[in-house]
Amino acid sequence: MKELVETIAKALVDHPEEVTVTEKADGKNIEINLHVAPGDMGKVIGKQGRIAKAIRIVVKAASVKDDLQVDVKIDE
Repeated sequence: MKELVETIAKALVDHPEEVTVTEKADGKNIEINLHVAPGDMGKVIGKQGRIAKAIRIVVKAASVKDDLQVDVKIDE
């Protein structure tokens, strides 16, 4: 899941070298933290949070086959 979020985020931002993704697993629960450059924050969140919501939906869809609960958080 970490690689999926990283690939999506790098495609959206102007500074892909500053994208960092960390993953914490606790059984079937996974927390993914996405950190981007301050200037790219708006591109990852989108208007009214639409892009952030779309990222979460894609990750959730990908995690269903492995029966995992994934939470994506965007850090400032």
